Amino acid sequence: MRILIASLVAIGTTVLATQSVVAQLAEKKALTLEAARKMVAAAEAAAERHHLRGVIAVCDDGGWSILVERMDNSAYTASVDLAPEKARTAALFKKPTAALESAINKGRIAAVTARDFIEMQGGLPIIVDGQVVGGIGASFDTPEHDVEIAQAGLAALSR
Repeated sequence: MRILIASLVAIGTTVLATQSVVAQLAEKKALTLEAARKMVAAAEAAAERHHLRGVIAVCDDGGWSILVERMDNSAYTASVDLAPEKARTAALFKKPTAALESAINKGRIAAVTARDFIEMQGGLPIIVDGQVVGGIGASFDTPEHDVEIAQAGLAALSR
């Protein structure tokens, strides 16, 4: 009888401990390769409509690239570095990169000391149910086109 009671107590303790651990873990949305492909395709279609060539990138919430697409005859070779870094910056700062550029333009010069971040327009955070799940970055011929192409890609996620 003592063995039965001890076994039941041990099982009960294990169940309670497992529930406690589960309660400590947060559920998190994650961006998939399929979603990244959908966004890049929509961004590329928008670029094609305007006869633009550039680079589009999507990263996860940690800033790690999921997909980078360099269109033929891109406006700038540097776009291969800029688009992924814009996506990364938007994801890690949880705000559009235009906000960082604006802060610098308004006198927050210290922002340029943030190493390995791109404080230029064209990076947008990807937000799902209030959670930042990644970033999308675009680098084309002008800051306005960069933002427009990134927005087109972002809009595809909600379709």
